[in-house]
Parts: sequence; C-alpha cells; structure tokens
Amino acid sequence: MILSDKNILKEIEAGTILIEPFRKECLGSNSYDVHLGRHLATYKDRVLDAREHNKIETFEIPIEGFVLQPGTLYLGVTAEYTETHKHVPFLEGKSSTGRLGIDIHATAGKGDVGFCNTWTLEISCAQPVRVYAGMPIGQLIYFVVEGEIDKMYNEKKDAKYSKRTVKPVESMMWKNKF
Repeated sequence: MILSDKNILKEIEAGTILIEPFRKECLGSNSYDVHLGRHLATYKDRVLDAREHNKIETFEIPIEGFVLQPGTLYLGVTAEYTETHKHVPFLEGKSSTGRLGIDIHATAGKGDVGFCNTWTLEISCAQPVRVYAGMPIGQLIYFVVEGEIDKMYNEKKDAKYSKRTVKPVESMMWKNKF
C-alpha cells in the first residue's frame, strides 16, 4: 500500500517520516517532490572496478546550470534530507524529468526502513540537457511495511551509506566480500 498525501502528513506529524526542508506545495496526492542539490560528481577513471574504491570529483552546479552529456554517469544528490522510520521509501523520476531524457537512478530506487540521509542520484541522459540546482528531479513514494523490522538500516554497523552528507556518495561496492 502506498501512502496518500494525508497519510504522509500524518506520518510527518508522528515523526516516522522526516523531510528537510519540507514544503507543502511539493506534496502530491501520493508522493513528495524532491529537488536536485547543488553538487554533482563524476568518477575520475573512465573504467570502474567493482573491487576497488573508485574515486569521484565533486563540483557545484553553476547558477547558469550544467549540461549533462550522454555516456557519462553523474552522481547527484537531493536537496532534501529524509528519514524514514516505519515505511519503505522509493525514489522515482518525475515524468517531466524523464521527458527531458534524464534517468535519476540506475538501480537504487528503493531505500530501507531506517534510511536517514540525502539521496544520491545515479544520473544519465539520452541527449545533452542543462540541469539546475533546485530543479524538481524526482518524487518519493512511501510503502507500508508488512511485519516487524529486526534491524533498521541506520542501526546496522555495516550500513555503507549512513553518514550524513550534502554531496553525492560514490559506490561502496568495494566494501563487499566477493
């Protein structure tokens, strides 16, 4: 079951969902619009290695915007910090974003119960497109969890993406044993 706008507001009031900054005009009938933060990043190396710590270069989006290029993976970040203590958050692109040929995630659209952070976006594009800090980029949808949670994401010692940040975070695949 997906939370409605009224239920999202109830959960915010109850403290089980936190969105900072929260703007009521960003609340849809069953989602909340999130915005592109000020920072983007690209990987330093063209060839990435899943067993290595691939370093990124982070930069601020200028006032005049930044032109994304096809064939490059950009890591972005939401302007909003979120916490979800009772529901499963999903991040999806907005239809207006998709109609510009922008994908905001390759595979990581689902958060875990207990995820407390900004969202790193895995941005790619079909053709060159100029983006701006603060533009609407996606929407959060909240699903009800069936059953009790044994250990929330923010309580796991091995959680790779729990350090609070306002910048994109590179892949931590290299921390896995394989």
